[in-house]
Amino acid sequence: MGQDDSLMYKGLKTPRAAAIAGILFSLLLITSELLVWASIPANLEGSASEVISHSKTIALAFNLLPFAGIAFLWFIAVVRNRLGALEDRFFATVFLGSGLLYVAMIFTSAALAGGLIRVLSNTPEILVHTGSYALGRAQIYQTMNVYGIKMAGVFMFSTSTILLRTGIVARWIAFLGYALGAVLLLSIGIIVWIPLVFPVWVFLISAVILLENPSGVAGATPQDR
Repeated sequence: MGQDDSLMYKGLKTPRAAAIAGILFSLLLITSELLVWASIPANLEGSASEVISHSKTIALAFNLLPFAGIAFLWFIAVVRNRLGALEDRFFATVFLGSGLLYVAMIFTSAALAGGLIRVLSNTPEILVHTGSYALGRAQIYQTMNVYGIKMAGVFMFSTSTILLRTGIVARWIAFLGYALGAVLLLSIGIIVWIPLVFPVWVFLISAVILLENPSGVAGATPQDR
């Protein structure tokens, strides 16, 4: 295989690798969030006994999150590799930093929730009577649905800019990312469906990349599209 063929093969497989990683991340995160929503009452003052009765389902949801985070990190790495010499330091810093902080928020929320569930299963009366249960749930929601969501919005803005510059996908997907990113950044309070916006958008990007003609994806540049 010649040098030109090797470069072409690398160009063909790179966006597809990003697409597969993005789809895995989206499916794992959406599944985890749906399991949590089905098992934990939305009301912060809800009964702790209901949470205890669904502890196995909640544990399954939390066990999926590390794999979602790994897939997301892979998605970030492949996208950066796709940029190569075209990488802009400013957008690359925002892209990488917001992505890593988003993963950190996911893991922090899961760790806090996992610890809360474990203590709740063993000594529920201590958490309930002292108010620690309500406080813990409020902290988890703040970490994920405020700080984590804001980082997801920043990541969507930076990624959309990268998509416009590289032409990896259609321009309307990048513009959609700007709109949805603004929704995440400007959202106030806890809206139940808001956390799903980010993984659904990543899934959309990944699906488009995966379904497009690879030869059209690999060699495309912003001038060609």
